[in-house]
Amino acid sequence: MSPALMLQWFQEHPWFLVIVFVLPFVLLAFWRKTYPHIPLAILLLVPLSVSLAVLRWPNVFWGVLVLDAIIALIALIDFFTVPSIKSVSVDRSVMRIASIKQNHKVTLTISNASRKPMTVWVRDDVPQEFIPNPNQFVVRLAPQSRSTVHYEMKASRRGAFRMNTVYLRVRSLLGLWQTFLTFPQPSLVHVYPDMKQLAEYAVLARTNRLSLMGVRRTRKIGQDNEFERLRDYTRDDNYRNIDWRSTARRHKLTVKDFQTNQSQRIIFLVDCGRMMTNLSSGISLLDHSLNAMLMMSYVALNQGDSVGLICFSDQIHTFVPPRGGQKQMNQLLHASFDRFPQLVESRYDQAFLYLRTHCTKRSLVVLVSNIIDEVNAHQLHLYLSALVGRHLPLGVLLRDHHLFDTADREPRQPGDIYRSAAAAEILTWRHQVLTDLEHQGVLSVDSFPEDLTSRLVNRYLEIKARHLL
Repeated sequence: MSPALMLQWFQEHPWFLVIVFVLPFVLLAFWRKTYPHIPLAILLLVPLSVSLAVLRWPNVFWGVLVLDAIIALIALIDFFTVPSIKSVSVDRSVMRIASIKQNHKVTLTISNASRKPMTVWVRDDVPQEFIPNPNQFVVRLAPQSRSTVHYEMKASRRGAFRMNTVYLRVRSLLGLWQTFLTFPQPSLVHVYPDMKQLAEYAVLARTNRLSLMGVRRTRKIGQDNEFERLRDYTRDDNYRNIDWRSTARRHKLTVKDFQTNQSQRIIFLVDCGRMMTNLSSGISLLDHSLNAMLMMSYVALNQGDSVGLICFSDQIHTFVPPRGGQKQMNQLLHASFDRFPQLVESRYDQAFLYLRTHCTKRSLVVLVSNIIDEVNAHQLHLYLSALVGRHLPLGVLLRDHHLFDTADREPRQPGDIYRSAAAAEILTWRHQVLTDLEHQGVLSVDSFPEDLTSRLVNRYLEIKARHLL
């Protein structure tokens, strides 16, 4: 067939050209899950441009056909240089326990078992609740070598999360083809409330620098009947507790610390209902409450007290009986890491009935909740005041930044003064609720969510120092 007749035939059957040039790429893609890359598309523009000359000079048809065959042969040879899944392997190393809003390190090890160098694009299967930094790596591997990369991810919520797969993208030798490889690497990550503050507290406690966390030093830890330790003198200490022999030996004023030899009980009632769903600093009020609860539990367990926990909303979700010892911290962590606020009305009657049934000994009952209307304010007042005498109730209420900011903001528009007046009226009502609770003998902590940890620990140390329990 002459070039003119062949050209005429192709013009009458253009779909045949599409099949001839597209079908091989489709078959290759399904065969080895390998796809054309941008350089191949750019390379194919060369014969496409040259083919336009055939319309003017039909005699160059065979030259264009030879050029097409050369480019197709180059693409076919480069296709078989794409690394297979057997030549690459990936291993993930990640700790099972993470803290909310804290960086969690993940390590990926990529191995090249082939005798050819390769460039690998790596992306991990990070749950949507995590923010990875960075989210992708470009790794250049020498023949028969391995490389290790690290990244950090930060969780925005608590709970149990799975990381199932590591995704790799590799290219051929000339970069005309690419393929996507998946490597199953199941990992389970439990995101707990912020636990790094516990380690920070322990370090600062050893160096007498707890003021850096906002924790004030009380003059007495407990009753002066059992020696605990020696430490440096501070201006708040009683001079009668100075150990003069240690002072002379160290050439520095040294005092004795005493502790009570009686283990006391603390029960946390944590509201998980609708009033704890608001966000502050990117996390819910319940997350702030659990962080403060764990911090105070850590301090109380170190003081020799027993700590228990009840999480409730419209039903009782979790109950941890009060016990002492450091093993109790693990029980509290496992009981609280997968608790989330729910848009339901909290049943205070069920929570306090459960408390009365399972906790008969006198305890410090810490109720962590919020008040936003007359209904739950009445229930807080009713059930907390009923505990006076049998237990020592402590109501922990969380402030709303928007409400306080609106009341303090200077009016700039005609409607601002009415918003400020409404916010001030709500704050006045809120202050009256707290005053009525204190008149009934109920202790209280009124704090912004970010300051709750230090305020709650200080309140606990004050209760211990005053022997209120």
